[in-house]
Amino acid sequence: MIREPFLDGWTVGPKLGAFEAPTPESAPKPVRLPHDAARDLPRSADSDQGVHTGYVPGGVFEYAKTIDVPEEWRDKTVRLEFEGVYRDAVVFLNGDAVVHEPNGYNAFEAVLDPYLRYGEQNRITVEARAHRDSRWYSGAGIYRPVHLVVADPVHIPLDGTRVTTPDIDPDRAIVCVATTVCNGSRHTRTRRLTWVVEGPDGSEVAAGASPVTVLPGSDAVARVRLAVDDPALWSDTSPSLYRVRTTLAGEDGHLIDTDAVAFGIRRLQVDPRRGLRINGESVTLRGACMHHDSGPLGAATFADAEDRRVRLLKAAGFNALRSAHNPMSRAMLDACDRHGVLVMDELTDTWTRSKVAFDAAPGFAERWRHDVEALVAKDVNHPSVIMYSIGNEILELATPAGSAWSRRLADAVRERDDTRLVTNGINGIIANLDRMGTDAGAGDADGPDASDPNTMMAAMGDMMAAANASELVTQSTEESASVLDVVGFNYAESRYELDRELFPNRVIVGSETFPSRIEKMWELVQRLDHVIGDFTWTGWDYLGEAGIGRVDYTDEPGYTPTGTAGLYPHLVAGCGDIDITGHRRPVSYYREIVFGLRTEPYLAVHPPRHHGRPTATTPWSWDDSESSWTWDAEPGAPVTVDVYAAAEEVELQLDGRTVGIAAVGVEKAFRARFETEYRPGELVAIARAGGREIGRMQLRTAGQITLVARAEESEIAADGLGFIGIELADADGVVASEADRLVTVAVEGDAELAGLGTGRIRTEESFAGPSVTMYRGRALAIVRPTGPGAATVRVTAEGLSPAVATLAIVGPRG
Repeated sequence: MIREPFLDGWTVGPKLGAFEAPTPESAPKPVRLPHDAARDLPRSADSDQGVHTGYVPGGVFEYAKTIDVPEEWRDKTVRLEFEGVYRDAVVFLNGDAVVHEPNGYNAFEAVLDPYLRYGEQNRITVEARAHRDSRWYSGAGIYRPVHLVVADPVHIPLDGTRVTTPDIDPDRAIVCVATTVCNGSRHTRTRRLTWVVEGPDGSEVAAGASPVTVLPGSDAVARVRLAVDDPALWSDTSPSLYRVRTTLAGEDGHLIDTDAVAFGIRRLQVDPRRGLRINGESVTLRGACMHHDSGPLGAATFADAEDRRVRLLKAAGFNALRSAHNPMSRAMLDACDRHGVLVMDELTDTWTRSKVAFDAAPGFAERWRHDVEALVAKDVNHPSVIMYSIGNEILELATPAGSAWSRRLADAVRERDDTRLVTNGINGIIANLDRMGTDAGAGDADGPDASDPNTMMAAMGDMMAAANASELVTQSTEESASVLDVVGFNYAESRYELDRELFPNRVIVGSETFPSRIEKMWELVQRLDHVIGDFTWTGWDYLGEAGIGRVDYTDEPGYTPTGTAGLYPHLVAGCGDIDITGHRRPVSYYREIVFGLRTEPYLAVHPPRHHGRPTATTPWSWDDSESSWTWDAEPGAPVTVDVYAAAEEVELQLDGRTVGIAAVGVEKAFRARFETEYRPGELVAIARAGGREIGRMQLRTAGQITLVARAEESEIAADGLGFIGIELADADGVVASEADRLVTVAVEGDAELAGLGTGRIRTEESFAGPSVTMYRGRALAIVRPTGPGAATVRVTAEGLSPAVATLAIVGPRG
């Protein structure tokens, strides 16, 4: 069998109508997959997609590629495996329609056999559409990988091997393997399957074999139960992975097909008294919600980018991710398996009622089973996946019809996989928008703007807690909640203690919460056994829902309040613990301290130039602050300094002199605030508890700055990515936070620039580069190899010496 990446040699351009003439502007351009067709489209304030996508327009796109089809393929089956095309994809071969996949997040196959022309070139085209169909930036096009498969008519299909571990003891575990074999021929075939289980170290730990007879035009499933001695269990703290290698052989023993699947051996339990347990050990979910884009790469999905996001989130203290609000990529699931990050994988943002003009709701009633099957097939072998979420803030959830849909979806998931938990992100306010005015105590129905749920929730303030705890929400959501193993609540912590009394068998997870309230959320999680964790919005910043987490200075000339919607040119949400380049924002360190994972205090300084200015924020905002003592301010300028600490008091020193001592938690838990003056030097925070020092942190003013370019990894794979951090820093690595410059990036050798960006949420600069204005002294360049060899990344800025980073590029991982 041939299964190889099918990424090179494509072109993309706007899809023209049958009677439209091409123009120079519409001419197709060469691209390599995965590719986001929307990322580089011109943005404007009058984009009809507006704030949802960060003012990026949509469109209809056509990808094309020619392929030589040899005569020897006539006796094979030829397929294309697409991991995701956004959206409403149609695949054509030589002008004939092969397959239609409406869901932009489903993996699917295009079976080319009926349309192939052997011994000549064949033309493949893929159409994709994106237009006012998402509440966030979705990207567009063939944004996830594609593989070409040339197989025997009798073969193992995509996701054809399923592994479960239903019986686990300390000294042995039973591994159940089920492999599907497809027979596309006209004859009954008997083949032989062999399974080999490899341990975490790669050694063989179990094996089995079985003949399998498959009738023509049908499938057969062969099963085996294998015992693994002394199993190494998978968990978030010890992510031990096994692998089962499957071979399909003919009657004469010749090899026909192979498959390889990674899996973990773990036991999953949950109850309201002991919470969530993995392998018998209690686990609390330190969770982050995640959208699927990769910032400067747009929506294009690369394994190295997904792995980097998972690694950095885990290092920041998270042990769980919620894919919001669509199925997670295969590459990110692989990364979560490797790094020990638990996953709540989400099916959809809508059921039958639309949230935006052209979303998937109209086809949901016809496609939902197909979508559930695609989700489960993708996830079933991943030990990181512990929960399936069947929806997010579903509009019809509180109606009788919505309750029936809840039950139907939960049951369908369990039919396909009963080894994991089922949840749903319930927002009782959103589910009762038409009744929220008087029934729930939410105030004037004409007050908060129900056309923008984010603005509405932000405007409700303390009324939101009362509304979520109302009798209306209790009664209207009871049935939809009752079908779940774990009830997910979005912004409804007021229900946590209430539901312990009303529904003593209910297990709850905070499926979406405000980042600014983590200290309150975490106190509830730690105190209430039936609340198994918290998922903040969001762990990693994202494109679209532009400006939802911004801080506005309201004395700015021409300022107009706009609720949670950021006016053009806002592009990024601005609410991530980690910005789109991978830089940790102060809220990330505050959360790490709240989680109990950091003992050292953390210094967060408000820019002196904004001192005393009035601000407007949203519940998704954090303070405008940076961990820096290098500011473009006169000595003596007033400045606000925050110190985050799990301590009783903090002493602040400047150049060895005590500036002040402040109690922690006076205005906000885990925070001490100082009003002082900015003077260059060394600022030190000393945290104390019980009169004893428990940790300290220092910041120093930067000296002579230079331009620095540093590769995160000096050696990368030819099918990987290189990440180059760019900084304005002194010889000791101290970053100058207000010395931003326009930098230009040039890549020489066996690579090309794939993306260039900063953490700035309001910008008109393109991620395509080659130039970008640094933000608080930082930028990130991402390069993609064109083959094995070497590459040099040269960064220049006016008035500074160039910075150079080099990369060695080795062969592809495969």
